[in-house]
Amino acid sequence: GTSYNDVDSEQGYLLYPSALNLEPDFFVHTGDILYYDGYGKSLALARWHWDRLYSFPNHIDFHRQVPSYFIKDDHDTWMNDCYPGMQTKFMGAFTYAQGTALFLEQVPMGHKTYRTFQWGKDLQIWLMEGRDFRSPNPMPDGPDKTIWGVEQMAWFKETVSSSTATFKVIISPTPIVGPDRGKKNDNHANIGFYHEGHQIREFLAGQKNTVVVCGDRHWQYISKDRETGLLEFSCGPGADDHAGGWKQENVLPEHLFLNVVGGFLEGSTTNDGEEVLLTYRHYSPQGQMLHEFTVNAQP
Repeated sequence: GTSYNDVDSEQGYLLYPSALNLEPDFFVHTGDILYYDGYGKSLALARWHWDRLYSFPNHIDFHRQVPSYFIKDDHDTWMNDCYPGMQTKFMGAFTYAQGTALFLEQVPMGHKTYRTFQWGKDLQIWLMEGRDFRSPNPMPDGPDKTIWGVEQMAWFKETVSSSTATFKVIISPTPIVGPDRGKKNDNHANIGFYHEGHQIREFLAGQKNTVVVCGDRHWQYISKDRETGLLEFSCGPGADDHAGGWKQENVLPEHLFLNVVGGFLEGSTTNDGEEVLLTYRHYSPQGQMLHEFTVNAQP
């Protein structure tokens, strides 16, 4: 998440020059790129949100040099925990349909917001759409309740199953494993979407060398699902002022790493001809490495 109100320097978010120093091959923004909720109450104001956030020198310099993929979540679609058909007066003249169209206008994108790309022999990424096809959050859970929708789910299973990449990384705007806060009801780690979440976790656990990276949660973590063993890496919030929502001392059995701070997540693959490794590193906004975790590819 990169809220304008939590920008941590006069030049923009510090994570961008810190990440640029690592010379990344590509960048993925996992959603909540900006927050319409406070001021984006018309289409003109929503566009202004994009203009002001991407006028910072740090942001301009980074994106001039690094190929980038963007995923949207609730705040950069419309408002907190939103879904198609949701009714509210809170967003004024700005509508859900305008928000989905504006995202396609503002970021580089093909015809569909769910996509997959293979980077060489050892890495393929999936960028998931979590807003356009979802059922209403208050709907009772069951086989018909969905976040991804029928078409995206079929595409997802087919492309993951047929992938030839050594490592498969599912990048989701919201958690699939968690753990998440008990009062939340907006993602696959919550009880309200348990049926589809369990189906996804079981499917991914049956695929070799497959992990999840997620956004949305305002704390960095690595977790391992207690039922399936599926690993999830949360990139956390973009700045320390954006961190919160979880207590640092609340380390649960699922947690392999937990840090309620801002920063970013870096992933890399290495192949020496004998073993292939996928390594994830959590960083502070200033570029200090906070934690490192490596996954060895299984033959």
